[in-house]
Amino acid sequence: MSSKNVEVLLLAPDLLGESLALQLSMEADTCTVRLRPEQLNQHPCLVIWSVDEQIGFGALRRELLQLNERWQPAPVLLLLPAQLNLSEDELLQLDCPGLLQDPDLPSLREAITTLREGGRVLRLRQSAGPQPSASTPAATLGLGQWLLVSGLQQISHDLQVIESLLNPPPEHLLLRLLLEGRCRELRSARNLLLWLWGPLQVGLVDAVPLGQQSRTILEEGGDSHHQASTAITLRERNATAVWTAIQERLQGAVNAGLGNGTGSLLAMEGLNPERRRDLLLALLQQLDQVMARLRREEMEPEDLHAAALTDSWHALQPQLRRQALQSMTGSYVRLPQGDSLQPVTESLLTQADLQQADEELPDPRRMLDPLVLDQPVLVDGQLLPAHHPRALLQLETLVSNWLVRTAELISGELISACGDWPELRRYLLNQHLISTRELERLRNQLNHQNRWQLWIQRPIRLYESRRLLYRLRAGRIEPLILVEPRDSELKQLGWWQQQVALLLEARDAIAPQMQALVRTIGDLMVVLLTQVVGRAIGLIGRGIAQGMGRSLNQRPAGRG
Repeated sequence: MSSKNVEVLLLAPDLLGESLALQLSMEADTCTVRLRPEQLNQHPCLVIWSVDEQIGFGALRRELLQLNERWQPAPVLLLLPAQLNLSEDELLQLDCPGLLQDPDLPSLREAITTLREGGRVLRLRQSAGPQPSASTPAATLGLGQWLLVSGLQQISHDLQVIESLLNPPPEHLLLRLLLEGRCRELRSARNLLLWLWGPLQVGLVDAVPLGQQSRTILEEGGDSHHQASTAITLRERNATAVWTAIQERLQGAVNAGLGNGTGSLLAMEGLNPERRRDLLLALLQQLDQVMARLRREEMEPEDLHAAALTDSWHALQPQLRRQALQSMTGSYVRLPQGDSLQPVTESLLTQADLQQADEELPDPRRMLDPLVLDQPVLVDGQLLPAHHPRALLQLETLVSNWLVRTAELISGELISACGDWPELRRYLLNQHLISTRELERLRNQLNHQNRWQLWIQRPIRLYESRRLLYRLRAGRIEPLILVEPRDSELKQLGWWQQQVALLLEARDAIAPQMQALVRTIGDLMVVLLTQVVGRAIGLIGRGIAQGMGRSLNQRPAGRG
């Protein structure tokens, strides 16, 4: 790529612009940098704009629109300061191929190269915008709910600390037993709080709407409380490049280690950390092969009907799960069972039921249409191309939800298979689950939780038009509540689940009348206590006071 036959327009204050132009010109492969439009000898290949700290969102959007219209088709690269009075959601709404916050010189050079090749770059080093004050939750939730949420957050924080101390488990047996006991106490306290006081959306700690999912993506080497960032790099603007970026981000999250921030028990927690990581990476690899296979279909995109794509996706799921299970356990691993060595993979594939479907998974077309057919994504009422940062982050959430739920399905089958195969526990499960009692306790807890979610929580979510998703964020698996119409699923519920929905509907119907009745009774009691009882007590007290006054003022009669 030639360096001096193309030009870059740099719009920045004089001192900063001259310094950047000098540093970029020192590179052999860097374009010629111009600081003024009148200095250009030809149409620029790239426009770089250094944004002032005090600019507002409206002014920034208008200026960016004018730059795009004037210098089209040259992409625009925005350079943001470290401190900016704009939220991350506002920055993601900007129609800008390049967005860098407080970049260093190597990152800037890499971004210039990527944009010149037709790619897209987004790198926000810190959470933009002012931080909410400590009084904000109390003002929006009320004192009781704020205390509940604060307690849940404190319990979640303590659980994370203890889980980090237990990974790997300490060698001292007494310390390990104390930490495990403390974990059980904290989980029991959290479940009791949620059962007594917490609605579903309060129990999901740190859950936010899908449109705000870009917050606090942990960058490699960062701190979730101080160095939150969002980093996206696309070499091309097509479906393949978007899927590659999502796959790389999820692989990095899995390799960094994932904690449980869902507020509920996960079957994956029973697996050995190494096996858990192998399972998630194997599912990602198999999903990549499925995506490639769907793209290699002989039909053209306009002839590939949505129904055919969905049918192909569902037909490939059992095979995908089998391949992921085989990749995790190893094709040639044999373990003793009774008096002989048994192949682990073949035995597990024979026992495991990998045909079952997860009814909580959203419509696969929302994920497949953009990633296979390169169709736009609907985000907050806007149709955005798949390479747009907001669309990419939404697709990443859908893929991570599929990844976690599929891994949960396979993990549940593995834990069930380990019940009759003691040697398999040493190979697949955590050390504390080698005990038959601990393993059966985990299985009972998982079965109870699944029944509760199926019979109670799922009808409630369907009636409230909510869907529970899982995403990988900040080194944890975290819940996310998505509001969407689910009327068709609500009509397909069984008898018992329909009764739960009817109870909710009856409560909503009776609640206004009950509130009016309680309010009327309360007003009546106020009238009785103040106008009748209060006045009567006042009259009695006044009479007693007057009687006592007369007796005190009356002098004793003298003797004659």
